[in-house]
Amino acid sequence: MNADDFGLTPGVNRAIVELYHAGVLTSTTLMAKASATEEAIALALKHPGLGVGCHVVLVDGEPVLSGVRDIPNVADPADGRFERTLLPFLHTIYTRGWGRKVDSQIEIEARAQIQSLQSRGLRLTHIDTHKHTHMFPRVLRPLLRAARSCGIRRIRNPFEPEWAVMATPRASFIRSAEVFALRFFGPYFRRVIAEEGFTTTDGTIAVAGTGVLDTDTVRSLLKKLPAGTWELVTHPGYNDADLDKVRTRLRASREIERQALEAVSEFKGIELVSFAGLEAETIVI
Repeated sequence: MNADDFGLTPGVNRAIVELYHAGVLTSTTLMAKASATEEAIALALKHPGLGVGCHVVLVDGEPVLSGVRDIPNVADPADGRFERTLLPFLHTIYTRGWGRKVDSQIEIEARAQIQSLQSRGLRLTHIDTHKHTHMFPRVLRPLLRAARSCGIRRIRNPFEPEWAVMATPRASFIRSAEVFALRFFGPYFRRVIAEEGFTTTDGTIAVAGTGVLDTDTVRSLLKKLPAGTWELVTHPGYNDADLDKVRTRLRASREIERQALEAVSEFKGIELVSFAGLEAETIVI
C-alpha cells in the first residue's frame, strides 16, 4: 500500500506514520516542496523500514527550480507556479514552446525534485507523479530520464484494471469514465517502461476510488485482488486546520480513508512490501 502526498501537511504525515506502525502501510511518496516536507523527511529518516519514493509534482504545486527562469514552458512564466489542474497543464505542455524545450524542462525539474530528497539522505525506492501526470507521453520519457540519472528504476503503473473499477461501487460515473478513457495510454506506457529497463507493477487499484475509499471499498478491492503485483494507492490524513490551508478536493475523505485502511490487516494472505522488493513475486499494496 502506497500513501501519496507525504509532506503535504503535518496531519497527512502523522496519518502515514501511524498506518506504517499499524503494519498496513509499506510505502509512501514524498513531495519535494510542500508545507510539511521538512517534517516528512525527518520522519522518513527515523523510519527506515518505510519505503519512500518521490511524488514528482508538475501540476498543482510549486517547482523546486525557478518557474520563471528555468522552466517557463512548464510553469507559469508570470508567477512561477504550476497550473492548478490537469487540463490546463496538458494544454501548457502540448502547446507552449517547442516540444524539446518542454521535454527538457520537465526532465530538469523532475531531477531537481528527486535530488532534493536524495541530498537529505533518503534512499528513494521509486517515483510516481501527483495526479498521475506520467501516464501522458510528453511527461513519461523525460521523467524516466530524470529518474535513471538519479539511480532510480522503479515507477508507478498508473493504470487501473477494469475489475478494480467495477469493485469500486462508490466511484462516480465521471471518475470511472476518466479511468477507462486514460487506459488508452497503457500500451504505450508498458512499451516505454520495458524499453527503458524500468520495473513497475501489474497496475494500480483505488484510482477510481480516490475520494470515496471507505472500509467497504477497501474490502471489495482486496477480496477481488488477483495474483500479481498491485499497488493500492491511498491518500490518508487528518482533516485539520493545516489541511484547510491547502487547495484540495480530498479533505473529509482523508480521515475516512485513514480509518478504512485498517481493513488491510484482515487479509493475511496478501504479502505487503514496498517498491524496494518489487522484483520478487509478491503483491505490493
